Order: sequence, then structure tokens, then C-alpha cells
Amino acid sequence: MTPSATDSPVPKGRSRRNFAGARPVMADVARLAGVSKQTVSRVLNDHPAVRPETREAVLDAMRTLGYRPSRSARSLASGRTRMLGVISFDAARYGPASILTAINTAAQEAGYLVSSIALDTADHDTVVEAVNRLSAEGADGVIAIAPQQWVGQALAETDLGTPLVVLESALDDSTPLVTGDSRTGARKATEHLLALGHATVWHIAGPAGWTSADHRLASWQETLQAAGADIPAPLAGDWSADSGYDLGRRLARRPEVTAVFASNDQMALGLLHALHESGRSVPGDVSVVGYDDIPEAGHLLPPLTTVRTDFAEIGTRSLRLLLDRIDGPGGQPRVDTLVPVDLVVRASTGPPPPVG
Repeated sequence: MTPSATDSPVPKGRSRRNFAGARPVMADVARLAGVSKQTVSRVLNDHPAVRPETREAVLDAMRTLGYRPSRSARSLASGRTRMLGVISFDAARYGPASILTAINTAAQEAGYLVSSIALDTADHDTVVEAVNRLSAEGADGVIAIAPQQWVGQALAETDLGTPLVVLESALDDSTPLVTGDSRTGARKATEHLLALGHATVWHIAGPAGWTSADHRLASWQETLQAAGADIPAPLAGDWSADSGYDLGRRLARRPEVTAVFASNDQMALGLLHALHESGRSVPGDVSVVGYDDIPEAGHLLPPLTTVRTDFAEIGTRSLRLLLDRIDGPGGQPRVDTLVPVDLVVRASTGPPPPVG
């Protein structure tokens, strides 16, 4: 087939401009190689329709000029921005912060930039505004950390128009979901305390409406019911050490309390403080289990038994799922990814105190 005028290597003897002193752009490469900018774009995108001799002419022109394709040039070539969006809530907490770090690391390794929006007040309008902003920036896909059920509902009412992966709260029948296995974690924590001989286990729950808190609360109740144990009224915290301390002071006044499962490590930390201040020893009088395995958990006094959540794995898996959605065909069924958890037994749990 006869080469077209715009898809041919530069003829021998053609004079080449001196581009010294200015950063070369795609048009300079096209002019030097004797091809169109579209052909240069195809070479950048590794398009299979470019003839080998034409490809080599373009690459030779790039080397001669010292041309380095910009991110915007690659975006034009591929039709993508190579930018991903992340919407997060309560990003200062250990779990969300760890997930964000993992997403950024995995995205960088895959050649993507990340635009993160951390929402302090996550009402419906702010969720919609965040989605609209990421859409305007041309995000190739979005990961939304949706710890509360209504956040997922707000996302479902937006018209994102790009692939989406949701963490913690299920959105619909097609959007992939990634979450830690909170139900299994709560069951393991409660069963551990029952196996040590405690008649029942008290619970400091996370705030109502948070998916992980609701799942842990439900699993704690189901585990006690299955064991035939009494189910004490749960105490509602707000994830903070202060709330764990305040609720811990109430529990410390009740001699029948010998085992407590807190829905996160910060509340467990406050509980340990309250028990120590009240003269209740841990684990001699009261055993305590937390959740998340924050880096400081093993250095508390006593070292805290807790459920370890692999937040880095949650972030990495969510990024992989999103890239699969970006690269794959539309209309894929929802994929639910449940990241396993482990019970880490330390010195804050032991048998109940002797009776009498």
C-alpha cells in the first residue's frame, strides 16, 4: 500500500530545524519526522496501525529533539487524563488515612495521579459537589470511602459518568464494593472473651449509621445469642478516645462487667484509662478487646488485644478494582471484596476474676 503523505518518514536530505533553546512539543516532532501530529499521538499510544519505519522515524525525531511527552500529551493520545479521584470522610482517623496512603502508592505505581477530596461535613450537597468537581477535572475513575449508609445513597443519586468503586457501604447492583470483614472480626473478638470464661461481653459501639459499627454491633449480639449468653445493652461511642473514657467510667462502676469489646482501638484506649483511674485492673478485673490494631496498640499498658484490619490491602484492592473497571468493558456485575481480619491476642485479655 502506498504510504500517505502524513504517515511517511522524513525523506533523506530534508533540512531539519534547530529547535535548541525551546522545549520541543508534539508539533516539532511531527514536523521533523515528516508526519502528522495524529501519527505522533499514535506512536505515543503504541497504536498497532503505525508502520515500523514510521514509528522509528517518530522515535528518532523524539530522540533528536530530546522530546519528553507530557501527561497532557499522553492524555490526548489515550483519551484519558491518568487521574483518579478519591472522596473520603473523617480522613484524620487511622483507618481512612491508611487506606488513602495505600491508594496513592498503588496509583503512582500504575502511572496515575490522585485528586483527593476530604469532606468534614458529609451532607448530601457536599457529596454531590465533590462528585461534580472530580467529573469536571476529568477523573478516569473514582474511589469513594463511604463509611455511612446515607453517603452511599447520596452517591447513587449523582451522575458520575465514570467507573466507581465504593468502600464500606454497598451502593447498587453494579458498583464494586471493598470492605474489611467487620462481622467476622466482631465474632472473633466476642468468642475469644467467652472462651476465656467470661459470662458475657459488654460492647462500646461506634456511632449508629456507620456501616462498620452497625456490622460489629449486630455480630456481637448474634455471637452472644448463639452462645446462650446475656446480651447487655450496648453503649454508643463516637470513635474517639474521649467517648471510650466517658463510657468506661460508667462501666467501671459496675462490678458485673468483666469483659468489654470496643468497636475501635481509640475507644478501647479511653476505656483502659477509665478502668485504671477507677482501680479496675486489666485484665485481672476486666478484659478489653479493641478493633483496627493501630500502630500503638502493642505499646499500651497493657498491650491491647485487638482485631487487625489490613487497611493497606483494602486501599490496594480498591485501586485494582477501579483500574479493571476503567480498562474493561461496561456493564460488569458488581464484585464484592471482603478483606479478611485477624484477632491479635495480647495482654489485655484473660480469664474473669474468681467469684467470691
